[in-house]
Amino acid sequence: MKKTAFIAIVGRPNVGKSTLLNHILGEKIAIVSKRPQTTRNRITGIHTVGENQFVFLDTPGMHRPRTRLGDYMVTATNHAIGEADAVILVVEPREEVGDIEASMIEKIKEQGIPAILVINKIDATTAERTAKTIEAYAAAYSFDAVVPTVAKSGKNVPALLEECEKYLTESEWFFSDEIVTDQPERQIAAEIIREKMLRLLSDEIPHGTAVVIEAFEEKPKLLKIRAEIFCERDSHKRIILGKQGSMLKNIGTYAREDLEGFFGIKVFLDLWVKVKENWRDNAVQLSNFGYNKKDLQ
Repeated sequence: MKKTAFIAIVGRPNVGKSTLLNHILGEKIAIVSKRPQTTRNRITGIHTVGENQFVFLDTPGMHRPRTRLGDYMVTATNHAIGEADAVILVVEPREEVGDIEASMIEKIKEQGIPAILVINKIDATTAERTAKTIEAYAAAYSFDAVVPTVAKSGKNVPALLEECEKYLTESEWFFSDEIVTDQPERQIAAEIIREKMLRLLSDEIPHGTAVVIEAFEEKPKLLKIRAEIFCERDSHKRIILGKQGSMLKNIGTYAREDLEGFFGIKVFLDLWVKVKENWRDNAVQLSNFGYNKKDLQ
């Protein structure tokens, strides 16, 4: 008997949502960085075990938006909660419920959706602080379960999946059991490139960049990808390029390694850098770069 459930993974930026999803799937489909607001779009991860299919919706980190792009990201998170059968709220060990977490709990209450609390990064704190975190969140909401985890190593992730099984209902699957994500290949390629910028560039610049795949040509033994990196200032373009193109070369080298690992084929990657001033607050540019609220409907 086939069963399925849609489960949204939500939380503030940089709490480990994408790391958790990647570990569940056993494959990297969501980019990971120590920088906040890494994930911009909702990412669907499909985990099929036997007759059970879990459809996880990894969401952008909930925050107070300062740009149209930030507003899009918050909308994407709220929309995922509305679509889900259940929610996993990921938090870090804190002795009180933050304002952002409180707002997400209110959204969960409004939707009447069951929820699991995941306390991530317990390896970086004490058992006493973890206990106080559980106490604080228990006072704020009656979660179906509380699972302390270390998403990076997979500690207690099997226990989390066991808790998720209670939300499965009899239904035909929405996806083939052979796929782990519904992301288009172009989007995956763009995100891999953006991840390398997040890792290699200074704090502010990566958040002002977007990657657009202009050409994606697959031959029997070679995948040719042409990508354009858009930034907001000429000064940022110079930094992305680096001295004599050294930074762009590094970005391309690391991105190509991951692309070849994911697609299982040799990759020729052609990167270009262009300037689009203030694109994060330009509705037309946001839509051109794939951040259109209408697509969330």
